Amino acid sequence: MTTTTTPVFATGLEGVIACATRLSDVDGINGKLVFAGFNAVDLAEQKTIEEVWFLLHNGHLPDAGELAAFKAKVELLGRPSTKEIRLMKSLRAGEPLSAFRSILSAIASNRGYKPWLNRDVAEVEHELLSLSALAPAIVEVIHTGRTPVKKPANSGYAERYLWGVLGHKPDDAARQAVETYLILTMDHGLNASTFAGRVCASTGADVGAAITAAVGTLSGPLHGGAPGPVLDMLDAIGTPEAAKGWVAAQLAGKRRIMGFGHRVYRTEDPRARTLRKVSERQNGPRIALALAVEKEVLAALDAHQQKKAGEGKSIRALRVNVEFWTAVALEHAGIPRQLYSSTFCTSRIIGWSEHIREQLKDNKLFRPLSHYSGPSVSDLS
Repeated sequence: MTTTTTPVFATGLEGVIACATRLSDVDGINGKLVFAGFNAVDLAEQKTIEEVWFLLHNGHLPDAGELAAFKAKVELLGRPSTKEIRLMKSLRAGEPLSAFRSILSAIASNRGYKPWLNRDVAEVEHELLSLSALAPAIVEVIHTGRTPVKKPANSGYAERYLWGVLGHKPDDAARQAVETYLILTMDHGLNASTFAGRVCASTGADVGAAITAAVGTLSGPLHGGAPGPVLDMLDAIGTPEAAKGWVAAQLAGKRRIMGFGHRVYRTEDPRARTLRKVSERQNGPRIALALAVEKEVLAALDAHQQKKAGEGKSIRALRVNVEFWTAVALEHAGIPRQLYSSTFCTSRIIGWSEHIREQLKDNKLFRPLSHYSGPSVSDLS
């Protein structure tokens, strides 16, 4: 007699460690985010995108000479050719994130990017850096339909991005707010899109395909798509005085409230805490409403959890997440809500590229098992 046992598996790969990385550590219990040995909040408040990008790429912060050289390289690689600009214009129709995905894939194909397996690693790394550097120009063409405007040399990745969206040189406050956001969202452990990029890269596929896989995964509404709907929610509430009644009605109807809860964090998302400070410094027209909504939602959620605890049910603390305060900060900086996911891409493409780079340096094809849950085998005789 033989016995069979059901193998242990985790739905959604919950709790499964699939790879090692030196890039970022998401400490959901203590509410901390670490980039290559540094507190991500400290980096976002004190450094530029290029400095943090250099850190992820090289494992240490740059000195003045290294930073100048890296910044110049990123700027140069971020200039699309005339042919590529025409390609971008031809593919910009439709939803911006879909256009971003199509343009990235088309540029990689146009440049003749090949599967990276058995190729010179430095050449493939250059391809990754090149695609990442192009992101601000891609978003600018998607948004305006025009050839990217010329910015002064070494204006910086964040300023070039915001300049392209606004159509004019941004002020320092807006640039700093967007730069803080872009640094905070540059990498975040093995999230769904990063994992998809690494899985694709593990097959030996070209880096354009791997990054495109990551963008496609990001397009799902369960992963990183909430900043725009947060503003829709604030529009619906209207005033700080209406917040309490609106929140109560949402919870009574068991409808989702945007910008709260996270798959990993069990305390406040450190990125949300930092962007709240950014929003308060901006002191834009949404700030009073956003603070009121946050207060009322957290109070209502806490009361709901306490009721569950009294009934002997398991509880989970829900806190504001990064999307809530992202929406407020980016709107005040002048970025239209339809570009929020594309704005996220201009940041996370850096993390995707560095994860893909890690993958190709120590590659093993991802091939998990599945548990068959269908009927037993039937005899056809």
